[in-house]
Amino acid sequence: MAELFASGRAVDAILVLMMIEYVALIFLYKKFNRGASTAALLANLSAGAGLLLSLRAALIGSPWQIVSVWLLLALFAHVADMKLRWGAR
Repeated sequence: MAELFASGRAVDAILVLMMIEYVALIFLYKKFNRGASTAALLANLSAGAGLLLSLRAALIGSPWQIVSVWLLLALFAHVADMKLRWGAR
């Protein structure tokens, strides 16, 4: 189990589940016309993915610059998510 986390494979599995979640939520949105829009979902899940990728980079011993880039991308996605949420009201 320790190897699963040390290699970053646990994060990879979570990212795959997030992609499946995105596809399922888009399908439900298009079928029932309810829920978050495609852009809102993409912004929200991108923020989480950025955080997960920074975690993965830290777990596998990447340089701090790589971790910082993923965190910065997560911040941009988070700001986009907040703009979409506040703009909708």
